[in-house]
Amino acid sequence: MERALETTTGTEDGAGSGAGDGDGGLDLTLDAVRLTARLVDIPSVSGDEKRLADAIEAALRTLPHLRVDRYGNNVVARTGLGRAERVVLAGHIDTVPVAGNLPSRLEGGELWGCGTSDMKAGVAVQLRIAATVPTPNRDLTFVFYDNEEVAADLNGLGRLAQAHPDWLAGDFAVLLEPSEGQVEGGCQGTLRVRLHTAGQRAHSARSWTGENAIHAAAPILARLAGYEPRRPVVDGLEFREGLNAVGIEGGVAGNVIPDACTVTVNYRYAPDLTEEQALEHVREVFADCGVVRFEVDDSSGPARPGLDHPAAAAFVAAVGGEVRPKYGWTDVSRFSALGVPAVNYGPGDPSLAHKRDERVETALIPHCEERLRAWLTA
Repeated sequence: MERALETTTGTEDGAGSGAGDGDGGLDLTLDAVRLTARLVDIPSVSGDEKRLADAIEAALRTLPHLRVDRYGNNVVARTGLGRAERVVLAGHIDTVPVAGNLPSRLEGGELWGCGTSDMKAGVAVQLRIAATVPTPNRDLTFVFYDNEEVAADLNGLGRLAQAHPDWLAGDFAVLLEPSEGQVEGGCQGTLRVRLHTAGQRAHSARSWTGENAIHAAAPILARLAGYEPRRPVVDGLEFREGLNAVGIEGGVAGNVIPDACTVTVNYRYAPDLTEEQALEHVREVFADCGVVRFEVDDSSGPARPGLDHPAAAAFVAAVGGEVRPKYGWTDVSRFSALGVPAVNYGPGDPSLAHKRDERVETALIPHCEERLRAWLTA
């Protein structure tokens, strides 16, 4: 197999060096593909992002048109041109654990390696825009944050929103998560609940003396099987919802009538509902299904696309292509909670994220960079 870009070298575990690795620096004059390879060759598994955060901070501090701030391993850079609008370009710098897929390598028209698609190609685009668009038509905020791939309470963007919400202020945001170079508006909300049923334990040879809690879950499953999910249109995009059982627990032993059963249900809902409305809807769906205890296991709110905002409309016009709804949850939700409409737009392929054979189509990286530049300089 062909090795990575000519200037990229390293060892299998990522401890080696790549372009400019001698001092851990980033050369922002590199083209976006080479810069992506350089970022990939600086390992940054969740919780171990300091080296990459240091390199990003140092590179940005060489740009006189930006104010640079840091909070932990989160780096925020901003222009201060007094423009009428401010746009936030955000991306996480962490990756899932390395799976024998470092250093990067260039093969044909694809760059392979841990984090290429999710989402160091997007981070490279951010850095290229930061370096090459000193006088954008809108003020810009660049956010590089840690711990996106792990527990929500560790998420760097969430911690920034709590500690320094003013750093994230803006009229519109673009999260450069992998979307194959297509705009994906907003995101779904996700709610996971545990529905508990109860019975009376007994010997299975004398089952009539007990009450089977697993059987008591039948109305829950029947309600799910007959559920008709909504397909609402939000800001011109059709979102498809889903309410599904994702787990069931019950049983004591092969000769025991169980006295407890739990059905775990996941509700993926459109961004025309709040978290509270989604929770109330699920409660209503199962109100007469014999649930003895209703337990919220996880909840993350949705984000509206905000495509009617002038900055968003101009962005879509500049980028082109068909705008798609985002099926799934992303950190655009955190911007939505701050009152900032947001979309997903990045060069990676989400279906390749977290895989051993993770890779990105190299042509998409400069494509996304040029589309963003056109929007910000028109």
